[in-house]
Amino acid sequence: MADEWKAPTEGNEEAKSWRLLEKVLLSSVQEQRRARRWGIFFKLLTFAYLFVALAVFSPRFGFQGAAGSGDAHTALIEITGMIADKEQASADNVVTALRRAFEDSRTKGVVLRINSPGGSPVQSGYIYDEIRRLRGEHPDIKVYAVITDLGASGAYYIASAADAIYADKASLVGSIGVTAAGFGFVGTMEKLGVDRRVYTAGEHKAFLDPFQPAKEDEVRFWQQVLETTHRQFIDSVKKGRGERLKDAEHPELFSGLVWSGEQALELGLIDGLGSASSVARDVVGAKDLVDFTIQESPFDRFAKRLGAGVAAHLSLLMGLQGPALH
Repeated sequence: MADEWKAPTEGNEEAKSWRLLEKVLLSSVQEQRRARRWGIFFKLLTFAYLFVALAVFSPRFGFQGAAGSGDAHTALIEITGMIADKEQASADNVVTALRRAFEDSRTKGVVLRINSPGGSPVQSGYIYDEIRRLRGEHPDIKVYAVITDLGASGAYYIASAADAIYADKASLVGSIGVTAAGFGFVGTMEKLGVDRRVYTAGEHKAFLDPFQPAKEDEVRFWQQVLETTHRQFIDSVKKGRGERLKDAEHPELFSGLVWSGEQALELGLIDGLGSASSVARDVVGAKDLVDFTIQESPFDRFAKRLGAGVAAHLSLLMGLQGPALH
């Protein structure tokens, strides 16, 4: 007859082994629970850290902005890169920064530090108009534009609204003109044997389609649009610069050419040579610069790179880009 199984009894070696095994299993379960708790804790801690970091650096949460002592200061606003909607130098960002700077009771003067090739005439016009409006409401606070590497086209449009413009002797200044660019793919389509089929309601709804031959009447129409925008640009610059601009002797000022800072001074495009710090110290009389620039959040930069950037390049490739002040 086979041996019958017997439960381990207290005191024998088998019972001790079972108790030891139970302790090991229980310890393992408890360790896993502790590990899960700590894992959850550190995940929550990481999430909280990222949330606070995004909040601190995002203008949407209101933690960005100027900080300084109670003494008078010069408000600094950066206008960098392309002037366009959803960009760092958009009208929304620059206008918001301007209003905050003027509303600060410690602001003695405002410096616009510009390094931009230009961009949208609409965005540039918004900023230009707001500068002049704020100057009218706060006559004691002067606005100075300081061009660093480049202050061209739409960027110069904005600068001309300031009380005075300064630049480095080697800065590039001017480019008072309007451009609209695209491509024509008619020959490529013919070589590929591809027919372009466009159905529209409206005689000129598909005007300047890059896949169809250009029509003379549509090209003339588009040229009129560009010339109208150019005239608006010129009128604004003349209004801002006044008699300082030597356009009577130099009509080429409005031809789209660009000049060095040293040449721009002779032509009346700028009022002096200097930097943001020298203007704050020697012109405004408040050497402390406090940055009021609206900063992009990481989310904004990521979305812009993946979304707006791709859309802009596709628009340019397809010949759908509107007038621009470059």
